Order: sequence, then structure tokens, then C-alpha cells
Amino acid sequence: MADLNPIAKRIHNVTPDPVRLTLDDGTEAIFEFEWTEFFQQEFQAEGSRVDDDASYRLVSSDDNEDVLVGRQPTDSDGWEMLGAIATAEAADSDAS
Repeated sequence: MADLNPIAKRIHNVTPDPVRLTLDDGTEAIFEFEWTEFFQQEFQAEGSRVDDDASYRLVSSDDNEDVLVGRQPTDSDGWEMLGAIATAEAADSDAS
């Protein structure tokens, strides 16, 4: 079996503590995830940003090379794709 995505592993290991994510476009924010899970290599998570009311969902790309971020605003049924995660690290406890 191939290795798990290292960014997905980091997010899974840090949760339930806040996680600082940097997207491939340079956007950086702190997220709190309600749940994270692996199904074989595939990764999924759902949570929120500490400075936003929208829901966020993370999923593995088809080839499991990237972890992708989707956002659902509170007043919408649809999801928008934000991009891929470049880095993930534990957020400082005083950052939120």
C-alpha cells in the first residue's frame, strides 16, 4: 500500500487542536476540524475557519497527491473550490 499524503497525516494528527493551513495561492488561515478520516489512502475532513462562518471540507485529489479545500458559505447550498493545501502545521494556542 502506498504512503498516506503527508499533509493529510499532519492535519489528522493535529486535530482536534487548531491547524494553520497555507493554500497553494498563499492564503493562510487557522481551521478547527469537527472530524478527519482516512479510507485507505483517501482523506476527508470537515470544519470551519476561526475567522469565518462558512463550512469547509477537505478531500484528497483523485491521485491522492494533494489535499483540496472547498468552502460552503452559510447562506448557500453550493460549494466553491479554493485550491490545494501547500502546508499544514499546529496553530499556536494564542493565535485564535
